[in-house]
Amino acid sequence: MKPDRPQHSAPATADEMRALRPVICYPPETLPQPDRTTMKALRGEASQTGKIVIAPRDAGCIEVPAGAFFRISSVDGPQVGDLNLWNAHDLTERFYSGKTRALHGTHLSTGDHMWSSFPAMRPMATIVDDTLDWYGFDAFGGSVHDVIGTRCDPYTGRLLSGDDYHYCCHSNLTRALAAHTGLPLHEAEAHVHDVLNVFMCTGFTRDTGQYFMKASPVRPGDYLELFAEIDLLVGLSACPGGDCSSEHSSDTAACYPLEITVWDPGESARNTHQVPQMNPYSGNHGVG
Repeated sequence: MKPDRPQHSAPATADEMRALRPVICYPPETLPQPDRTTMKALRGEASQTGKIVIAPRDAGCIEVPAGAFFRISSVDGPQVGDLNLWNAHDLTERFYSGKTRALHGTHLSTGDHMWSSFPAMRPMATIVDDTLDWYGFDAFGGSVHDVIGTRCDPYTGRLLSGDDYHYCCHSNLTRALAAHTGLPLHEAEAHVHDVLNVFMCTGFTRDTGQYFMKASPVRPGDYLELFAEIDLLVGLSACPGGDCSSEHSSDTAACYPLEITVWDPGESARNTHQVPQMNPYSGNHGVG
């Protein structure tokens, strides 16, 4: 945090410096835009082909083919989830929350892509429907579906409390990925990454810039639906924080299941989808 009492005095031009208008780092106008017409047509042909229910304080994985859709739903009570995405054929290509944040903002909604890690850096999934889009930003600067938090994990918990807690989202996702792939636990853990915090209501405090959470507005029946741009392995943890109105990384909060359903328009329809190509950067990094 910035100090309450700086050790260095401000220059005479301090007010002028603070008054400078910000510049958007990554103007989004040249990014590939989702083909909403095609996606809508595919969704109209889709039927449910898969479903998993994520138990409270646990996680699960499900595969979604390119050109299909998956919906994350609240079913029994207010609950947030931590979402990981991997290329179903190559776990080293995974969701890159930091770059997604830089391109689309701190909180995602309809029309935003979820981008993959270097060197692929391409859309992995596109949000096509969000029943919480009405929330916007509240008076505290809070909003839902953030890419600013990392995920609750046992290492930070150990530092802060001195205790070991095994049902935080990092551990949940690690167990789920290991179970789905057959990888040893330590190898699976290396693939777990920063998340999209589905349904979580978060922001930064205006005075100290600290990451905050507050009670999620999600209720049973709310959902976030995404289109799979590439073949995906989807991992989701039902956070031990429940609606994150008080704390996480404990068994204190009331927690509820989450549901993922897969909606597939069929192989012939999916084949009309053009899978995004790998990023065209040469990769020589100025050498040769």
